[in-house]
Amino acid sequence: MPSFFIDRPIFAWVLAILLSLVGTIAMLNMGIASYPDIAPPQVTVTATYPGASAATMESTVTQVIEQQLSGLDNLLYFSSTSNSNGSSTITLSFATGTNPDIAQVQVQNKVTLAQPQLPAEVTQQGVVVAKASPDILMFVSLVSSSPSIDANRLGDIMASDVAPQIGRVTGVGSTFQLGSEYAARIWLNPDKMQGYGLSATQVENAISAQNVQFAAGALGADPADKGQSFTATVSAESLFSSLQQFRDIILRANADGTVVRLGDIAKVDFGPQTYGSAATYNGQPAGGLGINLLPGANALQVADAVKAKMNELAKDFPQGVTWFSPYDTTPFITASMKDVAQTLGEAIILVFVVMLIFLQNIRATIIPTLVIPVALLGTFIGLLALGFSLNQLTLFGMVLAIGIVVDDAIVVIENVERIMTEEGLSPKEATRKAMGQITGAIVAITLVLAAVFIPSALQPGATGVIYKQFALTIAVSMGFSAFLAMSLTPALCATLLKPTHHEKKNALYRGFNNLFDRVTKTYHGHIGSAVQHAPRWMIVFVLVAALALFLFNRLPTSFVPNEDQGFALAIVNLPPGATLERTKQVMTDIRDKLNHSPLKGDIAGIFQVDGFSFVGSSENAGMAFIKLTDWGSRSLTADEFIQKANGVLHGIRDAQIFVVNLPTIRGLSQFGGIDMYLQARSGQSRAELGQSVGTLLGKAKQSPVLYGIRPNSLPDAPQLQLNVDRVQAQSMGLSVTDVYQAISLLLAPVYVDNFLYGGRVKRVYVQADAPYRMGPDALQHIYTPSTSTSSTSTSSTSTSSTATTVNPSASNNAISPYNMIPISSVVKASWVTNALSLPRYNGYAAVEIVGDAAPGYATGQAMDVLQNIVNKDLPHGFGSDWTGLSYQEILAGNSATLLMLLSIVIVFLCLSALYESWSIPVAVLLVVPLGLLGMVLACLVRGMPNDLYFKIGMVTVIGLAAKNAILIVEFAVAEQAMGKTLFNAVLTASQQRLRPILMTSLAFILGVFPLAISTGAGANSRHSIGTGVIGGMLFATFLGLLLIPVFYVSVRRLLGDKLDVDGKDQPVSNEPKSLSPPEADPYRGG
Repeated sequence: MPSFFIDRPIFAWVLAILLSLVGTIAMLNMGIASYPDIAPPQVTVTATYPGASAATMESTVTQVIEQQLSGLDNLLYFSSTSNSNGSSTITLSFATGTNPDIAQVQVQNKVTLAQPQLPAEVTQQGVVVAKASPDILMFVSLVSSSPSIDANRLGDIMASDVAPQIGRVTGVGSTFQLGSEYAARIWLNPDKMQGYGLSATQVENAISAQNVQFAAGALGADPADKGQSFTATVSAESLFSSLQQFRDIILRANADGTVVRLGDIAKVDFGPQTYGSAATYNGQPAGGLGINLLPGANALQVADAVKAKMNELAKDFPQGVTWFSPYDTTPFITASMKDVAQTLGEAIILVFVVMLIFLQNIRATIIPTLVIPVALLGTFIGLLALGFSLNQLTLFGMVLAIGIVVDDAIVVIENVERIMTEEGLSPKEATRKAMGQITGAIVAITLVLAAVFIPSALQPGATGVIYKQFALTIAVSMGFSAFLAMSLTPALCATLLKPTHHEKKNALYRGFNNLFDRVTKTYHGHIGSAVQHAPRWMIVFVLVAALALFLFNRLPTSFVPNEDQGFALAIVNLPPGATLERTKQVMTDIRDKLNHSPLKGDIAGIFQVDGFSFVGSSENAGMAFIKLTDWGSRSLTADEFIQKANGVLHGIRDAQIFVVNLPTIRGLSQFGGIDMYLQARSGQSRAELGQSVGTLLGKAKQSPVLYGIRPNSLPDAPQLQLNVDRVQAQSMGLSVTDVYQAISLLLAPVYVDNFLYGGRVKRVYVQADAPYRMGPDALQHIYTPSTSTSSTSTSSTSTSSTATTVNPSASNNAISPYNMIPISSVVKASWVTNALSLPRYNGYAAVEIVGDAAPGYATGQAMDVLQNIVNKDLPHGFGSDWTGLSYQEILAGNSATLLMLLSIVIVFLCLSALYESWSIPVAVLLVVPLGLLGMVLACLVRGMPNDLYFKIGMVTVIGLAAKNAILIVEFAVAEQAMGKTLFNAVLTASQQRLRPILMTSLAFILGVFPLAISTGAGANSRHSIGTGVIGGMLFATFLGLLLIPVFYVSVRRLLGDKLDVDGKDQPVSNEPKSLSPPEADPYRGG
């Protein structure tokens, strides 16, 4: 194949141009994301049991469904929450790569099996099984400069005009609103109701009876009498469309013509459907809408579509209303991708400089420089075919591939120039001869290096997705590199290179050559001494390997680094039972303290949500999304800002406040850090579980490794427990249902009916006015009619009886002549503390514990400490399970050792096949501990943990270190095959391979160097992979140059060869086969 392209260089150019064009098109058609789809697919099961407590929901609904959730394919774990509002949610997480549609069907089948055991009220409401989309893409918010438009109006605009439209944007999985749309709120006055002898039930019935929609039919419609000459639709009254119509609802029409209307006993106003939460931006009322990304959707495209739709909708907003995005994940994606692309360009420039210094020929340097972009563009074709997106991981792989890709081109160039210089051939003939010598070796070495990444690509789960992105990116780029080394590179060599004829070098090159000659002489002397004392150096190697293993095991572990995403999240929890008003005041204090602190210059805005948290809505909870200024314009990273912000907010005593980072990989966890469930595995009570949680939190506070350890759940809250005196109630003609219905209709917002407003259907809610539900004495204002005419009541009964005497022919809504009984006479109230929600995990009662590692510690260390507390300090029967990011970190750690061993085995087998020897690969692979030591020391110096990027770098270093060893070992094998003694063969191989090893290694190291020193969005991930790889390659290169000859000599002497320092070179038989013919330059790249 090379001869074909040498004779037809234009054909090679055409292929390269076509490859570049198609690669560019592929790149433009690839999805763009920060990370690929790593988060496990989720399916949720939601059930409702009106009026049930959290404990009732857990025992009668949640556990019943959980018991059927066995035998699901690829299920990782499931969690559930039973809430005091009568709702239950079970979230099932499946292995990454599971088809979410199939998972949903399987879960639906399991839920169907459980439905016969569920209460009838639950099955009537329906049990919903749906795919979940936990990845919050962004928030959109509305604010108004007009005083006439308040937060309620903004919430209504958001619910009515914005949310339905955004929910239909392609790629949007779901939306959730922070705020509420309008409703008609009917605020009842219980005292006036009692005076008129009216109960809440009668009011509700009157509203439902008079606010109705009728279909009256038509006149003259078929079938009709013969000769009918017209048809007409008969219209009747429809749903109310104004508040006055509600005020005019007739509750009683007396015989004397007097009428009692709804407006006589209630206030009727517009208000939100719910009052439990409120959103503000920089203190200004706002309406908010959270947008979840559909699994697999392109984040940037969806965000752009949402913004375009918002701009379209904004044209019809009321005057003074504008929209903005207080939280948007896409700027981080764009900025991080831009920074990685910039790093890629910097790497190409640095590689060019290194090649120019070593090759000292601009024409020779241009050739590999042209090959690099063609190979990388070709890689995009393979990535698109594999279904990969353009993300940080694939770009990292390309940065690592640059140093590998350029090697194949340098192999060809250096061999061509050597033949031109030594044999005086023309560039074309020299290229033809060189390619005849090294084509097989290029293919063989490429296959060996590609094989290193095979185990990485086969890893399962979320960790496997990350490994696969790197492994296949590098493997595909190497495939294109090998193809170009046999097509474009020889064509360029034959046309661009010219004989040098010992041209005079400039001062820079002469200085470099003189320095390199001195280095070579010094190296030659040290190698001779080291080889002669190989046993001593092998002892040194064993110590180095032991040190590497020891430090590797001591290196803190983590999953992926926390990233500076341009946001911080403040989590606020007030004491149980605190009102929304108190929460708003604390949130205001947070905003004021931050805005009056030295951190003010790094804050772009604060979006606060009062009465909301990721674990549920509660008036004593709140969250604040703190938007930071652009990465280049602030002095602090996100982690530094968070640490200082926690110190600033520590003085607020009315609430627990934690400022935390967002998870690097969205969808795996709600927050960054560690995530664990403490489980009661032996049937312990919730009270015992709570005591163990307290013990765990107390021990965690004493540890310097842990920070911000807290339960991620709503705390138990005070509740007014009502108990009906059933005997007393029965004697007064009241049923238990009558009592609780009367209480519910006044103390709870009861959805009664609908009405028309602004062309949309809105809801109607009935509830007692605020002064009548502020404390336990509210029961004294609640009355309900007795069905017994003989019953007596308090002194107010006679008044009520007189007031309720009406004409029997009056409206059906008129009160019957029954006694009005005060609820307080049959109900006893007492204060208790009950759970607002009861979480479970993998079928056990549990509490979620979240937190982070203290500054200077890694999450792996924090997880170990927390696990030790559970194992040693908690009673028998309590256990723990990790979830989210922590679960993935455990999986990644368990597979790291196996991954490294498999990579080494693959390289060993490939080298054995290529050398036709079981022993020579040992000499090559002994260099691996040197690279490992360099990686560990580099990470320790920079305070970095053993995370996923470290492990990927470790696989890369294995391949590249082995490639360096191959350069020396294979040349030594060839020299021995030509008759040299073991000593002379090793010395010659080491000296002649010094320059190419240093050139290719330095090209790779400097190509990766921009990763290690980069700043901005996503910098922590770039630091992690760059630091380890640079450290590993530095040690594998410079220590390897000294020890690789020692390894080869030691292995050969174990097989019976003599070192023979003073002996004469003689032919040697039965030697392992070289990768190339004896006359070929065995250089294969670094």
